[in-house]
This record gives sequence, structure tokens and C-alpha cells, in this order.
Amino acid sequence: MSEQPRLLVLMRHAQAEAHGPSDQERELAPRGRRDARVGGEWLAARGITADAALVSGALRTRETWESLATGAGWDLDAASYDDGLYSAGPESALDLIRATDDAVRTLVVIGHNPTVGMLAQQLDDGQGDPEASAAMLGGHPTAATTVFEVGGGWAGLGAEGARVVAFHVPRG
Repeated sequence: MSEQPRLLVLMRHAQAEAHGPSDQERELAPRGRRDARVGGEWLAARGITADAALVSGALRTRETWESLATGAGWDLDAASYDDGLYSAGPESALDLIRATDDAVRTLVVIGHNPTVGMLAQQLDDGQGDPEASAAMLGGHPTAATTVFEVGGGWAGLGAEGARVVAFHVPRG
């Protein structure tokens, strides 16, 4: 019996207010809270449960996680916040994902664009759901979520190393 693939849920933060005390302290707009909650409901309807979450330390990404987890019915304590993810490019973000313990079967990563969109495109092996891949290539608006299947361990994840199984842009 073969092992079920791991799942990587890669999400751009939901819509934030235009201004805050600093960029890192911008909070979610009411629409962003609704969209993230709807995104969580969508993931839960697909039977996806987060074992762990890697979330940028920015306020808007932390609040996206809280609304997403609430909508999905997940444990809020599954998240670890990483200030490095705030400014990470695709390779640095991938390094953070690669450091995930292999006991984690489903990892949620919430970050920022352009990193999230670029990383999603890099990971796509082209063998997944063609409609989801095409939609993902159309851009990563706020709260856009790509679900990947990862066949091996996290440490070995690289370019074209994951299969797109779903893409969703929630609008609550």
C-alpha cells in the first residue's frame, strides 16, 4: 500500500487595508476576513485539515490564518509565524517549506505576492488539474489558494516537484 501524498496549501494573504502604521502592521479589510473564512470553508469541504501552518509574521497574514482556520474549523495553534517569510523570495520560501518535519502531512503556507504566485508556478509539475493550473497561471489575487500534492518528503521538494490539484479564489 503506497503512502498518501502530502498536501501543500499555498495561499496569498487576504485583502488588507491600504494603510497601517507600517506595511507589516496593515490589518485585513472586512472583505479580507470574509474571503479568508470562505477559503477555510472551501478547504474543509475538500476534507483538508492543516497539520501545520507556516505564516508570515505580518499582521495581515496572521489575521488571514486566523480567519482561514476559523472557517475550516482548524486548531489555531497549528501555526508558526516567521518574519523571514515576509520578505522571502520564492527560493527562500521554498527553503522554509523544506525544513518542515516529514510527520506533517498537510502544510499551509500563507505569504505575500509576488513570492506566492512565483513559487506556485515553480512547483507545478504540469501533471495536475489543467483547469486549476490554468487559473493559477492567471494570477494570484488576494486570498488565492493553490493546493498541491507532494509525492516525497518536504526536504526534497523542488521546481516542478508538486502536482496542482485545486486552485480557488474565495470571495465572501
